[in-house]
Amino acid sequence: MSMFGHVDPASSGCRNIVQRNLERENAYRREEATRAIGDLIGRSLPMRHLNEQIALVAPTNATVLILGESGTGKELVSREIHKASSRCNGPMVRVNCAAVPRDLFESEFFGHVKGAFTGALHDRVGRFELANGGTLFLDEVGEIPMELQGKLLRAIQEGEYERVGGNKTLKTEVRLVAATNRNLAEEVRKGKFREDLYYRLNVFPITLTPLRERKSDIPTLASHFFARACKEFNKSLAFMTGEALAALQEHDWPGNVRELQNVVERAVITARDGPIFFELPSARDPTLRPQRLADSVLIQVRTEEEVRDAKRANILAALNKTRWKVYGHGGAAELLAIKPGTLAARMKKLGLQRSW
Repeated sequence: MSMFGHVDPASSGCRNIVQRNLERENAYRREEATRAIGDLIGRSLPMRHLNEQIALVAPTNATVLILGESGTGKELVSREIHKASSRCNGPMVRVNCAAVPRDLFESEFFGHVKGAFTGALHDRVGRFELANGGTLFLDEVGEIPMELQGKLLRAIQEGEYERVGGNKTLKTEVRLVAATNRNLAEEVRKGKFREDLYYRLNVFPITLTPLRERKSDIPTLASHFFARACKEFNKSLAFMTGEALAALQEHDWPGNVRELQNVVERAVITARDGPIFFELPSARDPTLRPQRLADSVLIQVRTEEEVRDAKRANILAALNKTRWKVYGHGGAAELLAIKPGTLAARMKKLGLQRSW
């Protein structure tokens, strides 16, 4: 009996169904693999607290609800939880609930059988079945229609469901991680979200801090995105100055880390040889024309930690540009206009080591 159709695999028709479902499963997993963007980055107090929370909950099977503004990295946190769990070798399956048409939610979650509705030409595997033995990530869980929330609750609590149009009860065993930028408690009060489902999801809530409240992480994040974009877009002669990095900290980043990543990548794409510039709307009036922030840095008092992070990010940018060549012509020391011995000492003090 197959998990994909619960049919006799001997017939050629059944073999075709199994093959199609295997191909669909592989496509899902290839799609999910392309979403990973690396480890969580940042050494601010909120980031240290976040890593502590992940370390606490990941080894358990507890349901996690990730709360935060758009662009704060909710999906990345879900992946870190999966990677640090005992299910790390199992599937990590994602559903973007905001992108699923209302009449297809049930099929998306639980699958359907051939002929269940117009267009159902063959059996389809749902995300709960694909995630069996692994982690199911429900992104924007607040978008799930009320009429489906009861069936979702049953699947979470009992591990049982039926495919659309089917009459067999199927079982699955998944670890659930959900995320939303909505206030679900308020949605419950308004009657727009089931209270019992809310409490079932809210076992271990994690709230992500917006980037404007952890600006000391901006230089490190920007340097990471810069190095990766230079490699991806073959911009080996572009470089990022400490002044430009400091300028990024003047912006409030309403789009959070995702906005920062997009700004850095756009700057790398448009860069010529030499320093790159970041185009952003004025922080005071977002309707004004963009200005070159590297040319318009305001004097700002910074903490010792912020100064240290800016220095670290500047050295890291120089090392990435020179492919970690410290000494000699074209090396990072020459680029920074300091002695190689001074650079080596600063690298040691800042804990900068080549990881590749």
